[in-house]
Amino acid sequence: MSEILAPAGSENSAFAAINAGADAIYLGLDRFSARSSAENFCMENFKKILAYAHALGVKVYAALNTVVKNSELENFLDTCAEVWNAGADALIIQDVFLGKYIKARFPQVKLHLSTQAGTCNALGALLAKEYGFDRVILARETLLKDVVEISKIIETEAFVQGALCTCFSGQCYMSSFAGGNSGNRGRCKQPCRKVYSVDRRGFEEPAYRLSLSDLCVGENIKELAEAGVTSFKIEGRMRRPEYVAAAVGYYKDKVSLSSLKRTYNRGNYTKGLAFGQNKSFISSAVQGHIGEFAGIIKVENSKYICRSGMKFNTGDGFKILRGGKEIGGGTFGGAIKEGFTVSSRARLKNGDKVFVTTDTALNEKLLSEKKTIPVKIKASFIAGKPAEAEICGRKFYGGRPLDSAKTRSLTKEEIVRCFKKVDEYPFSPICEVETEGVFITASALNAFRRKVYAEYFDFISENENVRIESGFKIPESVPADNHKTAVISTDLKGIRADIGILKLKDFSSDFSGLIENFNGEKYLYVPPFLTGDEIDKISSAAKKFDGIYCDCYFGLKLAEKLSRNFFAGTGFNITNSVSFGEIGAKYICISKELTIAEAERISAPNAFYLTGGNIKVMDLIYCPFEKKCADCDRREVYTLTDGNGRKFPLRRYKTSECRFEVFNCADLAVNSHMLGKLTDVTLGKENKDKTRGHSLSGVN
Repeated sequence: MSEILAPAGSENSAFAAINAGADAIYLGLDRFSARSSAENFCMENFKKILAYAHALGVKVYAALNTVVKNSELENFLDTCAEVWNAGADALIIQDVFLGKYIKARFPQVKLHLSTQAGTCNALGALLAKEYGFDRVILARETLLKDVVEISKIIETEAFVQGALCTCFSGQCYMSSFAGGNSGNRGRCKQPCRKVYSVDRRGFEEPAYRLSLSDLCVGENIKELAEAGVTSFKIEGRMRRPEYVAAAVGYYKDKVSLSSLKRTYNRGNYTKGLAFGQNKSFISSAVQGHIGEFAGIIKVENSKYICRSGMKFNTGDGFKILRGGKEIGGGTFGGAIKEGFTVSSRARLKNGDKVFVTTDTALNEKLLSEKKTIPVKIKASFIAGKPAEAEICGRKFYGGRPLDSAKTRSLTKEEIVRCFKKVDEYPFSPICEVETEGVFITASALNAFRRKVYAEYFDFISENENVRIESGFKIPESVPADNHKTAVISTDLKGIRADIGILKLKDFSSDFSGLIENFNGEKYLYVPPFLTGDEIDKISSAAKKFDGIYCDCYFGLKLAEKLSRNFFAGTGFNITNSVSFGEIGAKYICISKELTIAEAERISAPNAFYLTGGNIKVMDLIYCPFEKKCADCDRREVYTLTDGNGRKFPLRRYKTSECRFEVFNCADLAVNSHMLGKLTDVTLGKENKDKTRGHSLSGVN
């Protein structure tokens, strides 16, 4: 049976998820979490939530899913051990090689491969299983057909609700390069949610061109279940507790879509790419919470009247849209016949649409629900014997024999009333009491009840994980030189380099002329996202090269399948010596998010570093032009311009369909004596007769 997996960005959200009926929750600690802006958990609070969740039969998955630098390795591995030993049901990790390293030493640890790893086809699933992972969290872009194939190989977890990343997960560097806050390090500032214009007819006006609507698969969850998905994941560690409760309730068939919309709804929802890009996929007019439609404004006697059958209260909030665009907010001004008034600082007009974004009564109802454990208690208070209580066959005893009553005896009603007080424990007690002529003070009775509940709670929340020892031995890294140069280009003719990586504009086109007279090793650039069908089509082309270059983990298995050399691209995000040592590729490019000094510490004879040229910051597995194919001018490169006038090239390429890459507004030009050079001339700005310029450099 599939589980409903809920986000817990805070203690309150964790309780909201559990009380709403979640089968499992996922959360981050105050270190190594890909949502560093969430409240997250210290170890003390983590253990508190673990005990509470496990007592109620709810699993807890700990997200340790950032990339890890060499200087952090020891701390990261010790944290993994600490979290597992505390009782986590699984560790969520982004770096497949660190997972491989941990699993080889401690096979009892349950590992889930983060969506940041980009598992989107069967080859990626095979790699994860080979490396010891127990589950893969599917890339949000994975097609339903591929979900079926992946689920035959390994347990799968799929997103069904919440925010969608614009970029293919794990491959986004926009926040890092455009603002100095790495998404792969948990610090994303969401530049994709900003306003951009595009130099294409119909898209010149500034709008939220890269902002996607929230995901809500709704009834389509049945198709995911039939595809073999084990866990249905709700995104939202940054969302409020009432949203978490509503989302869980919706997928548990306890809460309506209306209630879900009122707690958070960006863009009136999309079914997501598993079911094909639809018209609501991009939310270009409204970036944030749009809520639920409540009515239309009519201005009467200088008052903003909204005719509506919905009932609202003081404290309720609204968003006002005009022509599909947000023009302001409002609050509940008072009830009138057949509607209500809206108070707003904005100047509203007849016809403006009102959407409710805060429903205080609904929020209170959502957070009032409490999940409890029915406990049948048999209590015995007999003179000359210690107090005794039995719960589900387990017996608990007081410290010494009870005294006979000299005046008034303890009554059954008093004992029942005492045991009805459960303090912080999620118990719903039913008491059966036996007593006769006994005296006990109220404080002693309360102390006994607290002892019984505490010991029973400890029993039902007991940590069953087999402990692992911390103090991992980190292999020493001995830096070494690499003087080779590599170049990524859409045309290798005239390029002088040790390694040429051909990046096709169309994978169905004839590329033979593009590699003519190139004398170095020839590699085919394989996009980081490929469907199973696309892999089959690309495989024949790849056989004509010495090897393949890929930014996603599945590339390793593809190279193995084709008996070709493998070049692990920048998208592998290799940031530490352990991961570097676990790859087994002929060439490895160190993450472009490391400084040269950091990269040089894990350099090797087969290591490269991006030292010049174009910096790809996003891979878009959808059409940013709303799939208006009939009107498409089919240009190769467009320009995204942000509110500060910065221009980001937007490149189109084609596999089985059009996909897009976003490049940074400035090219890269760095130098290192230790690192081998990799240059990217995808946009064709460099003189191809020169080796230097846009290239990948080997790490020395």
